[in-house]
Amino acid sequence: MKEELISEKKPLRWYDAITMNVIYLAITLRSQTLTPLIVPLLVQQFVGDETKGTSYGNLRLVSLMVALLIQALAGQLSDRSTSRLGKRRPFIMVSGILEIIAFIAIGVIAGTMDGMAGYTALFAVIIFSMVSSNIGHGAAQGLIPDLVPSDQRGKYSAIKAFFELPLPLIVVAFTVSRMVSAGNIWGALIFISVVMLIAVVLTMFVRESPQKGPKERMDWSSIGRLVAMTVAFTGIILLVGWGVKELLPFAQGFEGNRSTIFIAMIGVVGMLIAVALGVIVSVRISLGKEASKRPAFTWWVVNRLAFLVGANNLASFVLYFIQERFPQYQGNAAAGPTSRLMLAVGVAILIISIPSGWLTDKFGKKPLIFISGIMAAIGTLLVILTPNMTLIYVGGILIGLATGIFFVANWALGTELVPQKEAGRWLGISNLAGAGAGAIGGYIGGPIGDGAGYVVLMGLYGFLFLFSTIALLKIHPAADGMTTAAVE
Repeated sequence: MKEELISEKKPLRWYDAITMNVIYLAITLRSQTLTPLIVPLLVQQFVGDETKGTSYGNLRLVSLMVALLIQALAGQLSDRSTSRLGKRRPFIMVSGILEIIAFIAIGVIAGTMDGMAGYTALFAVIIFSMVSSNIGHGAAQGLIPDLVPSDQRGKYSAIKAFFELPLPLIVVAFTVSRMVSAGNIWGALIFISVVMLIAVVLTMFVRESPQKGPKERMDWSSIGRLVAMTVAFTGIILLVGWGVKELLPFAQGFEGNRSTIFIAMIGVVGMLIAVALGVIVSVRISLGKEASKRPAFTWWVVNRLAFLVGANNLASFVLYFIQERFPQYQGNAAAGPTSRLMLAVGVAILIISIPSGWLTDKFGKKPLIFISGIMAAIGTLLVILTPNMTLIYVGGILIGLATGIFFVANWALGTELVPQKEAGRWLGISNLAGAGAGAIGGYIGGPIGDGAGYVVLMGLYGFLFLFSTIALLKIHPAADGMTTAAVE
């Protein structure tokens, strides 16, 4: 029998919850700066208004599928790491250095290039940034399963959610967004570089012990399955996206509201197929027979992906949505209300994230995940139906509360569904949800936004919140031979 690699666990200290999770502040600050602010503005600047949604969607698809592969691979490699620095920290350190290089390159492109040359260069650098970011992200996801006892994971997941959601959104609203609104992209990029550096340094204080035991040989077949998983998932999204694009002209041929209804139906069906079929096929390819032994894991990823398609892409396309609904906010002027809406979301998450850990441990994970899906759908409905920015902020608060609850409860559930000795590998595969959300919402949603408007697109994302609650009903941990009380 193959000897297991063992790492010595040390008693937790009060600040371990910070050092284990602070890297998520830097990772999310990066995404909340680039995804809703800098990148869409640069894409709009390089390609113009007519194809900005499609061009941005193409960029999102390719870069996020790269992120999917790299995050899963980094998780698996870090599971096997015998570095003297520990399993996860070396990956996080390298990731931070490469990310700062990527931020500098984005600044150079923004200041010196234009047209399709600028778009092509931006495309390449964003892919590089996705590689570098997910080297650290894939490894970092193993820290809580590695070092935190099961009965404390709700609390630690709450701290993770705090660093991952409200704190970066608030920081962006008060610092980065003001720089971008003023045209100071370099200032924003320097700021997130400094935060990345500080977060990496603090993560080095996590008390990881080196793994003991013989170093395992690389499982090349497993890596091959990860590549095949990425190709299959990408292929499904491309196929569904092609179908949506082919059907859009037919739907646009109808008059008035009938056209909008048909486009919405096409979008909903396409996204549901991409979510459900994409996850089921991809998990089966990546895990082989192991997937059939833990069906709850597959449905957990479906639940996570459906919710994140809504949450992530509301942020991705909200700048275009505001430009469409409010003619006075065009170009860089839309960055202000966009960041204020993100601030409202961030404050809501800040309020609920820490209590959500206690609520999760007390009332169970699945009930809170169900409530979060319903609440997010209601908030989205309020955002798309009202012409008043104040009420849109109220809708954003509801979405923020739902998102904070979801991130805590859903992640705590996921850490219980994966094999503890291979947490990095399994949770890396769960990035089908993280990367897939932006790819599905962007590649399929971008043409819908260009063709039918971003109000329709936001409505589709709201429907995905509802679908996430349906997928939740398929998660039966007892069928995996696990203790139901531990996860429900």
